[in-house]
Amino acid sequence: MLRYEQFSWILNSEATPLVPRRQRTTGQEKMALPRPRRGNQLLFLGIMLVTVVVISLLFYALLWKAGNLTDLPNLRIGFYNFCLWNEGTGSLQCHQFPELEALGVPRAGLALARLGAYGALVFSLFVPLPLFLAWCNGNDGEWQLAVGFLAMASALLASGLGLFLAYTWKWVRLSLLGPGFLALGAAQALLVLLLMATVVFPRRAEDKSKLDSC
Repeated sequence: MLRYEQFSWILNSEATPLVPRRQRTTGQEKMALPRPRRGNQLLFLGIMLVTVVVISLLFYALLWKAGNLTDLPNLRIGFYNFCLWNEGTGSLQCHQFPELEALGVPRAGLALARLGAYGALVFSLFVPLPLFLAWCNGNDGEWQLAVGFLAMASALLASGLGLFLAYTWKWVRLSLLGPGFLALGAAQALLVLLLMATVVFPRRAEDKSKLDSC
């Protein structure tokens, strides 16, 4: 009876090879690796989606709405339209330079405001391609290029919108601002959010790759 038990124990030990504990733990870690990758993929898709939303908002405000921040029956003020209500004619009267300079709107200041707002749209259009190439190729330089485009777009939009409101605030009030202004404000907030996300994302991915290699 004792010999039979010893023989069966030897067979069981040969059928189930011993696996070191360290090797088993590394196997479990490898099984858990797809989760960080999936999280990185979701974060990247979120960044791309927000980028598309920003471009859509800028297109809507600057092209579809023709850059008009206020578009009312008795008042229309935008980057290329400056129409005030004329009591004598009972209709909107649109002003151009040099009439705008007489009203206190400098030519150079308005040109800089236009450059800032529409320059932000141009720089935003260049963001998706380097982001996608950086993700596919794993190139940090292309990712930093996209970060630079986002920083330029955010700075230009903030300066352009700020200059324009500073020159036209005597006619425009917060309650009179329309959907064009709301779209630009939302685009500015999302640009800041994108800039923060793209700066943090490479560090987070690098930290996770270091943990995976341990």
